Amino acid sequence: MKYVFGVDVGGTFIKMGFFDHEGTLIDKWEIPSDKSLDGAQFLSVIAEEVKSRLAWEKATLSDCAGVGLVVPGPVLPDGSMPRLTNLDWGALNVREILSGQLTGMHVEVANDANAAALGELWKGAGEGKSSLVMVTLGTGVGGGVVLDGKILPGTTGAGGEIGHINVNEAETECCGCGLKGCVEQYAAAPGLIRVAKKRLQENKADSLLRERESFSAKDVCDAVKAGDAVADEAFQIMCRMLGKALAGVAVTVNPDLFVIGGGISRAGSIITETVSRYFEDFAFYAVKGTPIVLAKLGNDGGIIGAARLVTS
Repeated sequence: MKYVFGVDVGGTFIKMGFFDHEGTLIDKWEIPSDKSLDGAQFLSVIAEEVKSRLAWEKATLSDCAGVGLVVPGPVLPDGSMPRLTNLDWGALNVREILSGQLTGMHVEVANDANAAALGELWKGAGEGKSSLVMVTLGTGVGGGVVLDGKILPGTTGAGGEIGHINVNEAETECCGCGLKGCVEQYAAAPGLIRVAKKRLQENKADSLLRERESFSAKDVCDAVKAGDAVADEAFQIMCRMLGKALAGVAVTVNPDLFVIGGGISRAGSIITETVSRYFEDFAFYAVKGTPIVLAKLGNDGGIIGAARLVTS
């Protein structure tokens, strides 16, 4: 078996990765996600991409060890999904359908955040370790748990949903999930912006953020680096809430390390250093010192983790 494919399905693009069996990325490309297609039709587009690439390599389906595919939603152990809201798919068994379209080829399916965690363990920040927990800070707060080299998806596919750990019972506003006080309300990009706007209302001190009609999470982090005290108040709240949540996760799964990725992580070591400090404040003595590091794979984490699904 010479090749494997890693496929990362998103609401806008499908990222395709073509690897050798050792996990070396040979090529990668993107194709648009056609939201007018139903799930089976959408998967047939992916199947045709796989066949086309193998034909270009003058290879056959028998030269391919399999396809790993990751999606932005819960995946059950049998490879089925209850639904995929980003693409308006109803319930379907992704593994079964795609494998059938590829003449019985080995197909594995996982949640995208879980796969990114697996990719980081295989070729990224956790290389050489056996376990990690990854947290992605972007539009939401995603997460993935890998123990002994295996994804821990949970009974209903909700394993690793760190963004919905409750860290503030006093919160009055609702999270997108319907609960109140979730990590996501503070540590996702919209959450950091929300908290920063509150601090600007409550603290009348000068701030770089007041000079902007609107601002992004990156603007908040840049203001912190520039010494902006009001921005730093919001940033400290974000890091405290995340550190508190990770301290709880640490005594649940006791990983070798935590990996932080996603758009906000581009702020760099200021994130990991500050979260680590709060983690130590909340952590049980036996898990103190658990490293918290930045992800290394960036946008390739999904396709690399997807490929690992069929090589492990």
